[in-house]
Amino acid sequence: MDDLIERLEEARRDGLAKIAEASDLLALEEARVRVLGRKSSLSAARQGLKDVPQDQRKEVGKRANEISAEIEQALVTRREIFTAAETKARWERERIDVTLPGAPVPVGSLHLLTQVLWQIIDIFTGLGYKVAEGPDVEYSRLNFDALNTPYEHPSRSPVDTFYIEGQGEEVCLRSQTSPIQIRAMEASEPPVYVVCPGRVYRRDTVDATHTNQFFQMEGLAVDNDLTMADL
Repeated sequence: MDDLIERLEEARRDGLAKIAEASDLLALEEARVRVLGRKSSLSAARQGLKDVPQDQRKEVGKRANEISAEIEQALVTRREIFTAAETKARWERERIDVTLPGAPVPVGSLHLLTQVLWQIIDIFTGLGYKVAEGPDVEYSRLNFDALNTPYEHPSRSPVDTFYIEGQGEEVCLRSQTSPIQIRAMEASEPPVYVVCPGRVYRRDTVDATHTNQFFQMEGLAVDNDLTMADL
């Protein structure tokens, strides 16, 4: 019995030493197999229990179980240490500084026509002009009549202008931004200084130099003592 107890104690010391020597989780798993595996010295010593006299087997078996439990607890403790260290290291690697600015997200850029339009508006507003706007769907009287466009003028033909049917008054898609000037003069007394940007629509066949929708920019100045020199 004493010889078996000594073998168990030797297996205990050897097992605890191997567990203590493990440097990471992988090495700890290898130590577990060597210490508690089927070919370990502890397993070999436990197999000797069958040769212990019946009256001593309980005492030796109890000690063998205590040694196994101690080794298993040492494995658990060591594994928790490695797991905590690995978790901390991962947190350090993956830690995000929430005070840093976010990664820039490309948002594209303004269309070239929009850039040109805004540059022109910026120039005129710097000279004191205001920006006037009007609807794309316009009354024919503002698109043509108020501009002294004769009824027989080719621009009033349905071949050249988009008319909208079913309205109480004749309306069309504006063929120029000039109606905005009319609206600006009707809405305020002189002096009037406005620029009138916007889309216009004409029944043109689309080709390299024509399109049925494009942008116009008109300027209007109504004041005393204005001459062509003010252009």
